[in-house]
Amino acid sequence: MRTRKLTTLLAGAALAASTTLLAGAAPAGAAGPCGSSYSRIGVYSIGIEKYGYRTGILEVYYSSSTGKNCALTYGDGPYANTTSWKGVVISRGDGSGKDPDADNYKYYAGPVYVSARGQCIDVEGISPSWTSVKLNNVHCG
Repeated sequence: MRTRKLTTLLAGAALAASTTLLAGAAPAGAAGPCGSSYSRIGVYSIGIEKYGYRTGILEVYYSSSTGKNCALTYGDGPYANTTSWKGVVISRGDGSGKDPDADNYKYYAGPVYVSARGQCIDVEGISPSWTSVKLNNVHCG
C-alpha cells in the first residue's frame, strides 16, 4: 500500500513538473501577436483617468527587421474576455499610412501595422467605444 501511494505521488509530481515546463517554456522563435520579429516597446492603460480602473490596454510593438510598428488593444476590467467595442489605430506621425481596426471583439482589436522606420508614430487604443488613449509622435526612431 505504501509503495502504491509513493508511486502515485511520484507520478503526479512528474506530470506536474512536465506540465509546468511545457506551459512555462516558449520556443526561441515563438511569434508574438504581431509576428516573430516584433518586440513590445510600449504598454498603455485605457480608462484609468476617467474611471479609476483600467478598461483596456494598448500595446505597441516594433520590428527592426521590417521597420514596421504594430499595435493591439485588449479589453481589461469589465471589458476583458467579453464582446465589447475595441479599437486600435496606428499611423506615421504625419498622419500617413493610417491602419485602423475596430469592432465588437471578445479579446482584442488589431493587430494593425505601419511602416515607420526612422519616424515617429501616432497610436490610439479604444476600449470601450467611449474611452481611449491617444499618443502622438511617439516611439520615434
